[in-house]
Amino acid sequence: MKALHSLLIAIPLILMSSCGKKDEIRLVTEPVTKGTISESVTATGTLESVTSVDVGTQVTGIIDKILVDYNSQVKKGELLAEIDKVLLQSELKSAEASVESAKATYDYSRENYERDRNLHDRRLISDYEFDTSRRDFQVAKTAYEKAQADRVRAAKNLNYAEIYSPIDGIVISRDVEVGQTVVSSMTVANLFTIADLDNMRVVADVDEADIGRVKEGQEVTFTVDAYPDEVFRGTVTQKRISPTTESNVVTYEVLVSADNKEHKLIPGLTANLTIYQTRSENVALVPVKATRFVPHHYPDADNLPVLPEGTEATPFNDPSDPSRKRVWEVKDGRFVPLIITVGASDGINYQVESGIAEGAQVAVEYAVSSAGEEESDAGGERSPFAPKPPKRK
Repeated sequence: MKALHSLLIAIPLILMSSCGKKDEIRLVTEPVTKGTISESVTATGTLESVTSVDVGTQVTGIIDKILVDYNSQVKKGELLAEIDKVLLQSELKSAEASVESAKATYDYSRENYERDRNLHDRRLISDYEFDTSRRDFQVAKTAYEKAQADRVRAAKNLNYAEIYSPIDGIVISRDVEVGQTVVSSMTVANLFTIADLDNMRVVADVDEADIGRVKEGQEVTFTVDAYPDEVFRGTVTQKRISPTTESNVVTYEVLVSADNKEHKLIPGLTANLTIYQTRSENVALVPVKATRFVPHHYPDADNLPVLPEGTEATPFNDPSDPSRKRVWEVKDGRFVPLIITVGASDGINYQVESGIAEGAQVAVEYAVSSAGEEESDAGGERSPFAPKPPKRK
């Protein structure tokens, strides 16, 4: 009974002790620091090679040799493959024989024409005989020129049997095998695709709400899933004004060039881009929240800075110059109002152009440290303007 009596006396004392604790209002300040600030547009896109060439053949034949494979490094003018030359060589010999035959006919017709012309001038043959000789000469001359053209074409076709690389690059596609017949009709039969991986570009889709802020020459950073911890850099080279609409979403293509000397970037990768409108490094920064702060008077709080006499704590706004903002510096236990000039903003900080020194402590907001929640909540802080949580028993 004595123990139970002591417990009944202790319970009211504990309740009185816990109920006597009060919330403490304190001021949160942050220093004016130096850092990097930027205004940017985000987008996604696909990587592709700036220069990509489909290598094909203009002649029909059977693939005799293939000298390269996927991922082969090739130089401009390097031999890639050969088509069987037997038929092409025979066509060239036939064309050369036709040239010889046509030349003999041409020489004979020319001699006859020159002889008949002299005879006609001396009135020794009729006009009909002369016209016939002249016609035969013209026909022989035309046949000879055609035979020469056929020989040039046959020689060119024989050269086409050897397929060379038109650029420096890497073979990213091979569509034929040895022994396969390639047929050239109205289109060139494609054999290889060679890409220059030294110079890549991203074809990005930018939303219509952001396209107005994108301009050529802007700096770009992007990441790819293949290298999640690495940031690549590029430059906007073109903004295409042809829209694409999909699911009622309008986007515009923006081309971003990217250097790729290490060949880490490959065609087809998805890139997540940040296109910077402005980017400033090592500049003074002040929190955006500090420019919206207004001092309040809390009679029960004795640890807060005080306002100078005659200073009004009212919101500040200058419609004539939106770059002018007011912050409250906390110095020697007092609020000091300062008018500053700001520049770019990333939504979290303003770039300070003038009006305050680096390292100055500026008021950001009020916070409530709840004495009854310090052990259970991280920091036990909340805004004094937020609704209070229900009391705990």
